[in-house]
Amino acid sequence: MRILIQRVIEAQVAVDQEVIGRIGPGLVVLLGVAKEDTAAQAVRLAERLLAYRIFEDEEGRMNRSIQEIKGAFLVVSQFTLVADVAKGTRPGFSTAAPPDLAEALYRTFVDRLAASGLTVETGRFGAHMVVSLHNDGPVTFLLEG
Repeated sequence: MRILIQRVIEAQVAVDQEVIGRIGPGLVVLLGVAKEDTAAQAVRLAERLLAYRIFEDEEGRMNRSIQEIKGAFLVVSQFTLVADVAKGTRPGFSTAAPPDLAEALYRTFVDRLAASGLTVETGRFGAHMVVSLHNDGPVTFLLEG
């Protein structure tokens, strides 16, 4: 399981030109699920993200978590994050989880974030989405779990 996180000032996701999720300050989370991933990994990665200190404190250092700043999440499924790009000029997707497993683990991840009490907006699993964001920093990290 991989997540690409971007600290944002604001972000939104649209499907068929309709905005279905919008946040202010917080994190955009692009989530890729591999076929060997488990629910325990999804929960552990969500908990790590909740505690990850990438927001600035009074001294301008990345020392605060999203919980401390009471930020929001915009979580979007993105199977291309687990593509095999080791060779050639075309990515392979045999490492990606099948849709039923991927959606279940995506929901587990989202549910754990929501249990924190923070705002969690989502895209639509399996849909073609347009994600718009204003990256803050820019600050972007790739986490695996």
